[in-house]
Amino acid sequence: MSAPAPVVTERLAPDAAGLARATALLRAGGLVAFATETVYGLGADATNEQAVARIFAAKGRPHFNPLICHYPDEQAAWADVEPGELGRALAAAFWPGPLTMVLPRRAASRVALLAGAGLDTLAVRVPDHGIARALAAGLGRPIAAPSANRSGAVSPTEAAHVLAGLDGRIDAIIESGPCRVGVESTVLDLAAGHPALLRPGGVSVEAIEALVGPVGRGVSLAAAEAARSLRSPGLMVSHYAPRLPVRLNATLVAPNEALLAFGPPLEGAGLTWQLSENGNVSEAAARLFSGLRALDARGLAAGLVGIAVMAVPQEGLGLAINDRLQRAAAPRPAGQAHLSDLEAQG
Repeated sequence: MSAPAPVVTERLAPDAAGLARATALLRAGGLVAFATETVYGLGADATNEQAVARIFAAKGRPHFNPLICHYPDEQAAWADVEPGELGRALAAAFWPGPLTMVLPRRAASRVALLAGAGLDTLAVRVPDHGIARALAAGLGRPIAAPSANRSGAVSPTEAAHVLAGLDGRIDAIIESGPCRVGVESTVLDLAAGHPALLRPGGVSVEAIEALVGPVGRGVSLAAAEAARSLRSPGLMVSHYAPRLPVRLNATLVAPNEALLAFGPPLEGAGLTWQLSENGNVSEAAARLFSGLRALDARGLAAGLVGIAVMAVPQEGLGLAINDRLQRAAAPRPAGQAHLSDLEAQG
């Protein structure tokens, strides 16, 4: 995919003037990065096919991987999808919030087909962040917004993370401070009439199951990717990948490795980032992507050879953390560039 022509990325304040400027840019087909409670998103008018295509170009993102559409409220979302009783119940419980639902697309939906990868479904959510909802309300159209990073790289939880990868490739960023949750939204497929987990995230599976009963977990990511039939964002097998190789469930660490610690850190690492000293998975989720970025940059500068990761419990937000770490550690498919290679192309 050819690199987009360089642009001047405007840095906007999270105030009325900043929102007005961001809205004007979106209406004109521009790309605007903005904070949600999960991570920073790279937004475009979801009804503008050319604007949506600019997202893929800026990120270097495969076109078969669909985007999440963001709305100011559930009634706006229901104009594009058919929620059914289950979707309405989940929205009442978890919206605004970090839950994305994949639902049947309405025939009258204005959303560009490219935003949904040509599927008969759309991934929709109402974010729990005032700036994000105000931006969608001001635009009066859904905002297609994957995470605001180069495809396959670590997701951004601060404005500086966005600018490190996308400065000069997007029109503006609303600088709104760090993201509260720190991992992406949970993605739940409801299109077949029963809930299936496509991606763990900011709403725990336990909370969902307390409301709707058992949730299916049988998605084969490799099969979906091979068939080019991903129903949700965030399902690429090699994803969230730093440049240094990642080693999971470490019980020992070498002096030439960086350590992503959870709880009392292992001794002997060349560099350590603490996710949560007292083993709090919510704190760990909020610090995960910043930690991967910091260890990657500092580790490379120090000549370290990899990132060792201590075990994180598979419960609550720990499920989402482990999902991201497994993708970070997955072998890259043939031809997938490292972040450093992508940045070198400008």
